Amino acid sequence: MNPGALLVAVAALLVLWPIPESQRRLERLVGVGGRPVRRRVDPWQLIWALPVVGVVGFGPAPGIAGAMVAGLVTRQRRRGVRDAERDRDVRELIAALAVMGAELSVGAPVVGACRAAASELASADDGGPVGPELALMAARAELGGDPGPAAHSGAVRRLAEAWSTSLRFGLPVGDVLAALRADLVARQDFAARTKAGLAGPRATAAVLAGLPILGLLLGEAMGAGPIGVLLHTGIGGVLLVVGTGLSVGGVLWSGRITDKVVSR
Repeated sequence: MNPGALLVAVAALLVLWPIPESQRRLERLVGVGGRPVRRRVDPWQLIWALPVVGVVGFGPAPGIAGAMVAGLVTRQRRRGVRDAERDRDVRELIAALAVMGAELSVGAPVVGACRAAASELASADDGGPVGPELALMAARAELGGDPGPAAHSGAVRRLAEAWSTSLRFGLPVGDVLAALRADLVARQDFAARTKAGLAGPRATAAVLAGLPILGLLLGEAMGAGPIGVLLHTGIGGVLLVVGTGLSVGGVLWSGRITDKVVSR
């Protein structure tokens, strides 16, 4: 390998290496006194060293292929994080609606029920933005304002809309929130069953996308040298870019098909 490519890879490894758990705990402890806590870098960002090494060590074609792979991995990771955060917010909203329903059933005002739900979520270790937004909503309602659906986003917006609807049309807020909770639970169960049913097709798509790599390894084991052809010849570089593009496109296409099924 080119020494420059090796140096670039080592530098990227040092920059993107994840923070040890002991250091993160120490920084959180020190951050209580006002010092900002350093954010943890996702180790999957090391994948972006692949196109750099490809360009420096082998030329533009491997760099383009590496960039496509790195972009696909980054996109899949971000989508996974975004979906996990959305599921967490929905779970927290369902828990908050359960607390609010219990408070309303014993005669508590809706503002007090909202504050109780916000306090319950704030006590959780991995609490998301639902708790603070509920506290803000309760404060706005306590001052005589509308819960403000436009001021919220994501899962909390649905609660704000339900609350505003009950105030606008004089509907019992307890019944409206109970209907919202039942709808969220039903949607969550449907999404979970659909994702479980699509686990097989998604795994098949991932295996098919990785078959070219297995073919390259088998070719190297047989002595055909396909990797050298792809990295060191002009026609090989073109085939590498085209093949990588087709594999990445297949993964994106299959993901789009399964996402349509889940979103219904």
